Amino acid sequence: MNRKQFIQQSSLAATGMLYAPNIIRGLKNDDVILGHNNKRYRINTKWSQLNAAQYPVKDCHEMVQDKLGRIILLTNETKNNVIIYDKSGKLLSSWGHEYPGAHGLTLFNENGEDFLYICDNNLHQVFKTTIDGKVLMTLNYPKETGQYTKAEEYVPTETIIAPNGDIYVADGYGKDFVIQYDYKGNYIRHFAGRGEGDKYVVNTHGICIDNRDKNKPCLIVTSRVQNAFKRYTMDGVYIDTIPLPGAWVCRPVIKGDYLYVAVLQTNARLDEKSGFVLILDKNYKVVSNIGGNLPAYTNKTPEEMYQTVKVFDYPHDVCIDDEENLYIAQWNSGHVYPYKLSPV
Repeated sequence: MNRKQFIQQSSLAATGMLYAPNIIRGLKNDDVILGHNNKRYRINTKWSQLNAAQYPVKDCHEMVQDKLGRIILLTNETKNNVIIYDKSGKLLSSWGHEYPGAHGLTLFNENGEDFLYICDNNLHQVFKTTIDGKVLMTLNYPKETGQYTKAEEYVPTETIIAPNGDIYVADGYGKDFVIQYDYKGNYIRHFAGRGEGDKYVVNTHGICIDNRDKNKPCLIVTSRVQNAFKRYTMDGVYIDTIPLPGAWVCRPVIKGDYLYVAVLQTNARLDEKSGFVLILDKNYKVVSNIGGNLPAYTNKTPEEMYQTVKVFDYPHDVCIDDEENLYIAQWNSGHVYPYKLSPV
């Protein structure tokens, strides 16, 4: 399923509206505590202090924090593709008018300097930029793989950068391959993709590097339609599957000992704004579900997950800052700005 098909199948939110879901409308932030165990949060739906007419957003796709502590948001609104906040939600700067399909945002610190990698669905390209938007490298569709005949077949959704500079691109709305390049953009290999068997994926929407075991770093790749993550070695050999029944997981994000992921929607309520946010421990067990049920486990597999509290519509990404606050960006949710969740 590609991006266009997914959008066509989804209920479109009313344009131009900024709102909070019903469960939190009219309540003070202190009244709402979300999550489970040691990962519980207060939500602030009014964190972003922007004028919507001057700094509009369409889909808020992804967020990262840079070395200066700033929170960087990527949106496919070409009036301001990148919006940079401080942690209080105050605008610091904005830039970008050239990314109509802005989707994936990855930050990589290279020799002490921060760089951004932006995936654009519409342009079928990946861009490496400076933190203020100067383009340093462009990755076009990967014809070197022998799997693509034209750019339109390639719809990259995410990147991750290895410590040695290797670039991994997830073609999440194209052919579902992960394409690996060296730091100069030279093709190395491709893997995953569609097929019959555990090593293949359906909707490889996100990717990250799990280096919590320093001796065995691995790649975690989203297989969203299959409600799972797939683990691979750094050279693309399949390891195993992390099942997350019911959950249409987006990009995995690791901070400390935990893995965080926005769940776009659930199998039980497709196209019904049924998203939530999962937190997994270093053994890939769900320990908190922000807006959803905490599943019981049977033979290391969680029971089906679903939304229990109407807090989010279609959450698309989680950013965790240096103080363990969470920022949630949402897709197709009425042009809403990101929410902030503070630990309690």
